[in-house]
Amino acid sequence: MAQHDVVVLGASSGGIPALIEIVQDLPADLPACIFIVVHMPPYAVSRLPEILDRSGSLPAVEAEDGMLIEGGTIYIAPPDRHLLVRQGWVELSRGPRENHSRPAIDPLFRTAARAFGPRVVGVVLSGALYDGSLGLLAIKSRGGTAIVQTPEDAAVDSMPRSALKMVPADFILSAREIAPALTTLITTETDTAGGDVVTPEDQEMLTVISEDFSEQAHNQRAEETTVFTCPDCGGVMWQEGTGKDLAFRCHVGHAYAPEIFLGEKAEEFEAALWMSLRLLKEKATLTRQMATRARERGGTDEEVRRYEEQADLDERYERRIQEILTALPSPADFPMAGSKN
Repeated sequence: MAQHDVVVLGASSGGIPALIEIVQDLPADLPACIFIVVHMPPYAVSRLPEILDRSGSLPAVEAEDGMLIEGGTIYIAPPDRHLLVRQGWVELSRGPRENHSRPAIDPLFRTAARAFGPRVVGVVLSGALYDGSLGLLAIKSRGGTAIVQTPEDAAVDSMPRSALKMVPADFILSAREIAPALTTLITTETDTAGGDVVTPEDQEMLTVISEDFSEQAHNQRAEETTVFTCPDCGGVMWQEGTGKDLAFRCHVGHAYAPEIFLGEKAEEFEAALWMSLRLLKEKATLTRQMATRARERGGTDEEVRRYEEQADLDERYERRIQEILTALPSPADFPMAGSKN
């Protein structure tokens, strides 16, 4: 038998007061590990670990990649990194934003559900829009427990209401009621422990996507939708034929012979690189300006350092893209059908 000893909490707008209220009422000897994601800007200097560390009896730390999980500790996602839970350790990821956010709540909830199954308690607090709903559903589907802050108690009620529409919550509680409920749950035994596996639904989707790309590469998607998008309008492309009659057409009528299509994709790729180069140059310059501004207004050394490190990284990426652009082959270097090359 195992306890509900893994707690994951997600919050956004208006969620920090609720988190403080919860943390301050948790006992110092709580036999559980707690993970928290709060939406924040990528360049923010998060003070949440310090705030929660002062607010309650449990130590609160900003999670680091590869950090071992210890009971009685609160782990908080840093800015611009997803917090993922593995069996025994945490992973930080700069994967794609979800629901416009990084860190996002759903990746934390999903990975906790995969790693620990029914041992997990998921809590959705105040916030806007939908993040946390699908993650809470994943926790429920693996036998975990779902808690949602009472919408009337939330400063911003969109996230709690969205979660309640999608998930049959086990508890709908005010922020003040959540800590006592967690304390009780954590001492209640569950039937089984989870395993660090990918859910069948996720695996099935990954397999479908992989097979689509493999079929496309082997010219096996005649009269079907392709993995390509139209250079003119961005719509989905259909493949017509497979041999000499091969052509690509989008659903509004733009059509390409494969040789022309390849040239268009080459130009599209080069244009994307030039746009990336411009954006990186602008971003690095703005970040340098923010570092100067922070220094002039008496910002902390940590704040200035974050800006400068990001600017250094942007400039390093900028140089790499410039090298790629310099090395790009000319469209004339691609052999055309029927040529003697």
